[in-house]
Amino acid sequence: MEAKEVNITYETLYELLKREKDMTDLQKLDPSFFNHFVDYLNDKKKILGKEDSLFSYEEKKKVEKQIDNAKRIIKEIYERREKKILNIALIKSRTKSDVLDTSSMLENENFFFDEIVKTLNVFRKDIIENIIDGKQVSEVIVGKKEANKTSDEISEKKEMEKNTKLVRFLYSVPKFVGKELEEYGPFEEEDIANLPAEIAEILINKGRVEEIKGN
Repeated sequence: MEAKEVNITYETLYELLKREKDMTDLQKLDPSFFNHFVDYLNDKKKILGKEDSLFSYEEKKKVEKQIDNAKRIIKEIYERREKKILNIALIKSRTKSDVLDTSSMLENENFFFDEIVKTLNVFRKDIIENIIDGKQVSEVIVGKKEANKTSDEISEKKEMEKNTKLVRFLYSVPKFVGKELEEYGPFEEEDIANLPAEIAEILINKGRVEEIKGN
């Protein structure tokens, strides 16, 4: 089915859902289909926001009902397409085929498809291929978790180091509070402490501490 400009109405939404239900493959949608839906929804909301004495209570309830139903329909369209895309991604990961038809996917769906295939390929390699090679799955997964954890810890440490300074106290400093009323100290001469950069700069300028810089 050729892509065409879609004039969104409640009736066209219902028809699109019906076709998505009836078709095994993804139906071809206008590339801006979801944007058209957002425009449709906002137009309906504007109608509700109008102060018009001719706009009866029954008409208002009808528009509210259309909005609620439209949201349910678009969600079901999305989820049915999502399921089809997941199935195509599974086939792609299993067969490594380059002839699968993805032409009916929208731009965001293509991105979703590629990311799912990547994830499936990673876990397929880490689990089934390692099992075939005689490696315990738990060892593989734990090893990857530890690697990710280490990476996160390094990033966190770098971020902390960027926002703090390691200093040596040249004089005794009584207990004091920071901007958020957090307490520091008391510190004795020759004490070493890692302080927020802003506080460290104040103490450095007052000659109370000196910064310990790395090589």
